[in-house]
Amino acid sequence: MTADPVTSNAAAPGAEYAETASAAYRAALQVIESVEPRIAAATRKELADQRDSLKLIASENYASPAVLLTMGTWLSDKYAEGTIGHRFYAGCQNVDTVETIAAEHARELFGAPYAYVQPHSGIDANLVAFWAILATRVEAPELAEAGLKHVNDLSEADWEKLRNKLGNQRLLGMSLDAGGHLTHGFRPNISGKMFHQRSYGTDPDTGFLDYGAVAAAAREFKPLIIVAGYSAYPRRVNFAKMREIADEVGATLMVDMAHFAGLVAGKVFTGDEDPVPHAHVTTTTTHKSLRGPRGGMVLAQPEYSDAVDKGCPMVLGGPLSHVMAAKAVALAEARQPAFQTYAQRVADNAQALANGFLKRDAGLVTGGTDNHIVLLDVTSFGLTGRQAESALLDAGIVTNRNSVPADPNGAWYTSGIRLGTPALTTRGFGADDFDRVAELIVDVLANTQPSAAAGGVSKAKYTLADGTAERVHAASAELLDANPLYPGLTL
Repeated sequence: MTADPVTSNAAAPGAEYAETASAAYRAALQVIESVEPRIAAATRKELADQRDSLKLIASENYASPAVLLTMGTWLSDKYAEGTIGHRFYAGCQNVDTVETIAAEHARELFGAPYAYVQPHSGIDANLVAFWAILATRVEAPELAEAGLKHVNDLSEADWEKLRNKLGNQRLLGMSLDAGGHLTHGFRPNISGKMFHQRSYGTDPDTGFLDYGAVAAAAREFKPLIIVAGYSAYPRRVNFAKMREIADEVGATLMVDMAHFAGLVAGKVFTGDEDPVPHAHVTTTTTHKSLRGPRGGMVLAQPEYSDAVDKGCPMVLGGPLSHVMAAKAVALAEARQPAFQTYAQRVADNAQALANGFLKRDAGLVTGGTDNHIVLLDVTSFGLTGRQAESALLDAGIVTNRNSVPADPNGAWYTSGIRLGTPALTTRGFGADDFDRVAELIVDVLANTQPSAAAGGVSKAKYTLADGTAERVHAASAELLDANPLYPGLTL
């Protein structure tokens, strides 16, 4: 099966395209090498390592050479705090053009009335969203109560009162062990200090979201914000139901679609499963399944747009103009019909990977998947997630350990391995390839044993049976050679 034609990884652009990209990268690396050869060497080595690894981390992908090259330009040299046409620095007309194009692509791709493309990351996008919601929902009533017309009229005592009001609002989000994210109100993250947070989980028997339980929690807790979305939940979400729950309790529905934005853009998730028409505010990263540069983005309904537009300087520093340009290129790629084919294959390949595990009696959280994530419970192999992650890496398979619902090993050692199909799908892997990947993973885990430790068994150390790593490496190489990364690109 050929690689996806949307990216320049593919055979579709032809030899001329590959040679042009090769020449660009060779020239760039030569310039870098003249200043700091160690950085040039590490860059070359990273490409070699990515070409030689089965990358199954759900939050990673491969951006096209066009996207990558866009980031390495003099747009990086420009300060551009503010918004389009309203910058705090002179000479930002070209940045205005870049940001306008990126926002236009985002609106058209997702059918959103408003798009803000400045956030540097998903965390930044979520912080912009949180503060925009707070400013929209809380600031105006507080000002009216104080008899003030504008935030600039607030005294320091008024600001202290407002900070206390803003900093102690209620947020309801998915629990970490059920698949939620740190930025959804958990204490180690700043969101957990901004909000009084409570979590909703999943059905203990099925692992699926229980919308009745979410509604009951919302009625009891009365949150200002309900966060939907996930980083490790292997099923789709009915965002129409989540909006009904939010409306019933007067909450703002915020959806973090960082992981599955590519499935929304590619029209795999439509109707009730498309968050953008149902959420008041939607946040995302621009890499992962969307296959762009590392960065973030906020989509919003009109009533929140003015507050979101103040993300800089409210939360963000100067926007990264070169990354906004790369976002524009990636979003333009995602608007091509071939991206929908890619997105559907991501979901189909996740099904193939899940089925490959199930027929080999490996346990999966929720018993399968209907998005891009497969969450493998490794307790049946007698391992912790940390042991499984490390053993798989020894065999050239890159994954990450992840909690499972009610995880007895906690968030550090965990009991699960999270697997995602976007990156290898970009390389051209198909259903048969992913079945083989499942076979190789089971081979590694079945041949891994926990090591003894003082007073019992280690949760971190392990022993991999002789010959396993070499055998799996060789089998992986066959799959990788058949689906090359950036074919024709030579350094």
